[in-house]
Amino acid sequence: MNRRRWFWATAIVVVVAMSLALVGCKKQGEPGGVSVTKAKPIELSYSIFFPPTHIQCTTAEAWAREIEKRTDGRVKITVYAGGTLTAAPQVYEGVVNGISDIGMSCFAYTLGRFPLLEGLDLPLGYPSGTVATRVATELVEKYEPAEVAGTHVLYIHAHGPGLLASKKPVRTLEDLKGLKVRATGLSQKVVTALGGTPVAMPQPDTYEALQKNVVDATLCPIETLKGWKQGEVISSVTDATAVGYTTAMFVVMNEQKWESLPADVQKVFTDVSHEWVAQHGQAWDQADAEGREFVNGLGREMIALTPEQQQRWKEAVKPVLDAYVAAAREKGLPGEEFLADAQALIAQYSGPTGQ
Repeated sequence: MNRRRWFWATAIVVVVAMSLALVGCKKQGEPGGVSVTKAKPIELSYSIFFPPTHIQCTTAEAWAREIEKRTDGRVKITVYAGGTLTAAPQVYEGVVNGISDIGMSCFAYTLGRFPLLEGLDLPLGYPSGTVATRVATELVEKYEPAEVAGTHVLYIHAHGPGLLASKKPVRTLEDLKGLKVRATGLSQKVVTALGGTPVAMPQPDTYEALQKNVVDATLCPIETLKGWKQGEVISSVTDATAVGYTTAMFVVMNEQKWESLPADVQKVFTDVSHEWVAQHGQAWDQADAEGREFVNGLGREMIALTPEQQQRWKEAVKPVLDAYVAAAREKGLPGEEFLADAQALIAQYSGPTGQ
């Protein structure tokens, strides 16, 4: 009898324990009372040199949120804007070395590091940010240059044409002779070719330099005249779109991090990045339109070059293009083909049906 009582007592304990376990599972709120542990999201850091309020930063933020949405929360991207994780010139190497998983900055900030892609910033007559962005992205996709090894290129974007904003009207090449023009990177060569005197200077210092006559003009996309308030200290803007340069900006991911992502997540990144090429191009054009409106509101003179002057300016900057091709050739790079492709794409996308 003792054995029988022990058996039934044990059976009752087991049944009660199983019942409590099932109740516990049901309390988890999972279908069928089965607890399912949600996988930890893939956490990625994104370093951006633009300040948080800049339209290109907010566009990048929207890209990150779209990635998170389409992966159903499997990916979480933390954006570090304003160079808080890596400063603008260090963003690319920061991605290569794993300081950040994703990065956005300018190829031009590390001159010599991207010898073939320097061709994107040449004064080729970019008419808009949309065209510059499409051309830059397509050329990087086509050439897959070795200089971007160590990263996976998601997409490229680029600002609208660099124009000349000056304290006195500039209508001809002769008006540029000896003019002190604020410029950086490749645009310094453009100023020299046009007969001006380049003065290397970051954007934050330009307003005061113009105000105090340290420089006579600045070579820049028109959006900076509003964004940095420089329209207040110039008198005219010369539409030099005929030799409009751009500054190409990369969005890249650490190569090992990219390879570690599941294939379906990689596809989401690729699809969204492809869509955001247009988003960034439009953002640049919107910023340029607002900059132009701001300058017009100040009553500044807008000067359009005559067809004759446009041709003269084109001829003046041709040595800059030739120097790029020669330098690329010395490095065994297809600079001539790259330049020809860039010019062809600009012409294609600048046509009536190109955009």
